[in-house]
Amino acid sequence: MMACRGAGCSGFAPVSQDTARFAMLALLILLYLLCGAAVFSALEQPKEKQAKARWMQRFEQFSQKHNLSRSDLENFLRHYEEASMAGVRVDGLKARWDFPGALYFVGTVVSTIGFGMTTPATVGGKIFLIFYGLIGCAATILFFNLFLERIITVLAFVLKSCHEVQHRRKGVLPHDGGQGPGDMRQHGEDGLAGWKPSVYCVMLILCVAAVIISCCASAMYSSMEGWGYLDSLYFCFVAFSTIGFGDMVSGQRTTYQSQTLYSLGNFFFILLGACCIYSLFNVISIVIKQVLNWLLKKLEIPCRHCPGRSLRPGRNAVVPGHFRTRVRNISIDTDAVNESETDGRRMSGEMISMRDFLAANKVNLAIMQKQLSETANGYPRPSGSANRHNEFSGGVGALGIMNNRLAETSVDR
Repeated sequence: MMACRGAGCSGFAPVSQDTARFAMLALLILLYLLCGAAVFSALEQPKEKQAKARWMQRFEQFSQKHNLSRSDLENFLRHYEEASMAGVRVDGLKARWDFPGALYFVGTVVSTIGFGMTTPATVGGKIFLIFYGLIGCAATILFFNLFLERIITVLAFVLKSCHEVQHRRKGVLPHDGGQGPGDMRQHGEDGLAGWKPSVYCVMLILCVAAVIISCCASAMYSSMEGWGYLDSLYFCFVAFSTIGFGDMVSGQRTTYQSQTLYSLGNFFFILLGACCIYSLFNVISIVIKQVLNWLLKKLEIPCRHCPGRSLRPGRNAVVPGHFRTRVRNISIDTDAVNESETDGRRMSGEMISMRDFLAANKVNLAIMQKQLSETANGYPRPSGSANRHNEFSGGVGALGIMNNRLAETSVDR
C-alpha cells in the first residue's frame, strides 16, 4: 500500500471507492457461490444418490437376466454414450446436421446459449467453430447492447410522457390552451428540469415484460413439447438467460403440428426473451452497484492519521441521490467534466453532453438515466471540436466502457 502524502501523516493512503467496491463485490459473489452450492447440494444430492442406487440395481438385474458379464455390458453402454454424443437417441429425433438442424446449432452458438445437445465431432468443425463463434458472439453482444440502448430510450420516453400527464393533472404544467408555444416550452422545461426516469421503474417494467414473455412461451412449449408448465418456465429462464444446460431443448422432435408456425414462434420467443433478460440483467447490476455504494457509505472509516479522509470517490461511482450533494470537477485525459447536482438532480440551466458522461466513465445507470433525461427534456448536444462524438459515444454497457479506450472508439482518431 502507498503511504499517505498528506502533511504530517504517517499512515496509508485511503483505498479508492472503485477498488473497495470491486473487492466487496468479489467477496459477496464468493459468498453467494458458497450459499448456492450448499442449497443445491442439499436439494439435489439425495435424488442423485437414489438414481445411482436404482441404476446399479437395474444394471445387476439386466446382466443376470441376459447372462451378460459386467465388463461386456459396460462396453456396450460406452458405445451407446458415444452414439448419444453424436445425436443418436432411442426415441426418434430429427437430424441434427441437416441445414435446419445446423441453423439451430449456429443460433445457439452466436447467442451463447449453447444447449450442448449438438456439438461438432470433426476436427474441421471444431476449428471452424472457434473462429465462427468469435465473430458471431461479439456481433450478438453488440446487438444486445444496441437493443438495450433502444429499449431504455423507449421506456424513458413513455415514462416522461406519463410524468408530464401526471403533472398536468396536478396543475403543475399548463394544458395545450392558454399559452403560446414558447411559454409552454419554457414552463415545461422549468417544471421538469432535471427529471430522470427511476431505475427501479425501468427494472419493474423489464421484469414484468420478461414474466409475460416467459408465461406466453411456456404455454406454447407445454402444448407443443408435452412438458409441464413449471418445466417450461424453467426452460424459458435457462434459454433466455443464455445459461443453456441442454437438459431440455425445444424443437427436437421429427414432426410437430403446425411445425413451421412453431419454429417461427420458438425463434421469436427465444430472441425476444434473450434481449429482455439481457436488459434486465444490466439494470439489476446497476441496482446491485447502488447497494454496494450504500454499504461502502455505511462502512466508511476515516483515516486515523488524516481526520476527514476516507474512501476516495471513484470516477464511475453511482450512488443514491441524497449522497450526491456537492459540486465535483473531474478531469480525465483531455476531457473536463463539471457536474453540479443537488439531491441527485441536474440544475435546470445545465447542459451536460453524453460524451462528458462517457468520459467520466459513469457506466450503466448514470449513463442510461442521464442520456434518457436529456433525450426526454430536449437538451441539445453541445457542438464543436471539444464535444465531438462518434458512433460509439452514445452507447451504454460495453460500448460506454470502451469509449475513448481504443483507437477505433476515440473521438480524436
